[in-house]
Amino acid sequence: MNKAEILSFFTILRDDNPHPTTELIYSTPFELLVAVLLSAQATDKGVNKATVPMFKVANTPEAIAALGVDGIKNYIKTIGLFNTKAENLYKTCQILIEKFNSVIPENRADLESLPGVGRKTANVILNTAFKQPTMAVDTHIFRVGNRTGLAPGKDVLEVEQELLKRIPKDFMLDAHHWLILLGRYICVARSPKCAACLVYNECQFKDKTA
Repeated sequence: MNKAEILSFFTILRDDNPHPTTELIYSTPFELLVAVLLSAQATDKGVNKATVPMFKVANTPEAIAALGVDGIKNYIKTIGLFNTKAENLYKTCQILIEKFNSVIPENRADLESLPGVGRKTANVILNTAFKQPTMAVDTHIFRVGNRTGLAPGKDVLEVEQELLKRIPKDFMLDAHHWLILLGRYICVARSPKCAACLVYNECQFKDKTA
C-alpha cells in the first residue's frame, strides 16, 4: 500500500468513526490496566462481564489486593486462564501499591515490569489511557496489517514497527482502534466480509471477494 492509499485508507475509517475507543468498559487507567491484563485469549464482552461486577466492589490496587487471589478468581472464573490471571493481577496490585504509590506508570519499561503485562498490553495503556501514539498489535491488527498490505511483517513487532512508520501522524492516536475494529468485524480470519469493507479499494488482498 503506497502513501496515497494509506492516507485514503485512514481518512475513510476516520470519517466513518471519528472518535473510536476500546470496547472494554473502564473509568480509570487502573481499571483499563486490569481489563487489558485479563483480555488475553478472551473477548472484550467476556472481560466486561467479569470486571463490571468486580469494579463495583473493588477498583483500586488496594481494594483488589484485599480480595486476595481466591477472591479475584471468584470474579474472573468465566475468563480463560483465570488462575494465572488472578495471580498476576494480585501481584501487579501489590507492586503498584509498594513501588508506584498506586499510580499507573506512563512509560513502557515500568508497565512491562508488572506481572502479566507484556508489550501489547503496555501499548494499549499508553495509547488509550495516556494518549501516546503507540500501536498495540494483537491477532486482529497483525492480520489486517499483512492481509491489506498496510504493514506486512513476519511477527507482531515487525508489524508494529511498520505501522508506526507508515501511518500518518494525524491518524496515529486512533489507528489502533480503527484497525482492531476492522479486524474484529470485517476483516475476520475466515471468510472476510470484503463486500462490506469501507476500504475495499485501498486493500491489496489478492483473494478479496466481491
